[in-house]
Amino acid sequence: MHEKIRNYAVVGTVGLLTAVLSLCSWLGKDAAFSESERRALAQKPELSAESVLSGSFMTDFEVYTADQFPQRETFRTMHSLLRLGVFRQSDTDGLYMQDGYLAQMQYPLAEAMLDHAGEKFRWLYEQYLTDSQVYFSIVPDKHYFLSQESGRLSLDYGALVEGMRERTEYMQYIDIFPYLDITDYYRTDTHWRQECIQDAAGAIAEAMGTELAAEYELRETGHPFRGVYYGQLALPVEPDGMYYLSNEMLDGCIVTSYNTGLPVQKPMYDMEKAAGRDPYELFLCGADALVTIENPEAASDRELIVFRDSFGSSLVPLLAEGYSKITVIDIRYVQPAMLGNLVEFKGQDVLFLYSTLILNNSLALK
Repeated sequence: MHEKIRNYAVVGTVGLLTAVLSLCSWLGKDAAFSESERRALAQKPELSAESVLSGSFMTDFEVYTADQFPQRETFRTMHSLLRLGVFRQSDTDGLYMQDGYLAQMQYPLAEAMLDHAGEKFRWLYEQYLTDSQVYFSIVPDKHYFLSQESGRLSLDYGALVEGMRERTEYMQYIDIFPYLDITDYYRTDTHWRQECIQDAAGAIAEAMGTELAAEYELRETGHPFRGVYYGQLALPVEPDGMYYLSNEMLDGCIVTSYNTGLPVQKPMYDMEKAAGRDPYELFLCGADALVTIENPEAASDRELIVFRDSFGSSLVPLLAEGYSKITVIDIRYVQPAMLGNLVEFKGQDVLFLYSTLILNNSLALK
């Protein structure tokens, strides 16, 4: 009897606490945006007879309450600490922390996604690039390195590379895996650190027949970098420092974005974005669909076209030394069929630079 009373008391207390907190979220001021998660938060749903009768009000209210729950960030942190620290789970919804690095498990290998990427790349080649020397390089994600050390469940990266090489036999593959390790990546984000990837950039340039001999000045943005995994896991991890490489040559390059359809000159490194919601967008106009870099100091008139995902934003500036012009294309944001109206394809060198994250989830490619 006493045990039943105690159980009822616990359930009643939890229910009362939940009701009080939900009421506080309803009466309190709503937050519009979660800085840590980088997304808009659900706003108070409209209460009407129609929304109640249709059931949409309760559905929207449940989402709203979860997003506007008082001390939500504190509870998110407690949730991750309990699952990873107290209950010793290996991950929470695929996210985990290892050796101070936040990462996401990548599993299993999705052959259908490789097929989709291969079809997209082949269409681009046959439509625009048959007169070009075409290269292909794959960027490993952080889980590749961390899973080797820990034995965590992981996709077969060797099979991914071989699968993509078989689907792109018309390209020359450039292997940059040996030039990277876990320390080349931000601790709280998916991406690699520009100041650590000069060896990888040099390997790509050498394979394409050019040499990178320039020296760079390491510059600091002065803003802490809390990457995408920081917000998703909500763990109390120190933010990364944010650095970039530059010199007189890069300072003199002309960067033009065509994201709006019209040419807009932009900086190679955007300090406003470095202080914004996604500091990684400081590199090369962030997620713009079409960008050109013109280098007046180039030793030759060679040109390069790069098809890339976000990893290319920080690497492409390091290739500028070897080319008079680089055209950077992100087919996550522009239809490939439109490129003939936007870019003059005339036998330039071409590099496809894509991460394992995108290749194993290639529906992001248009």
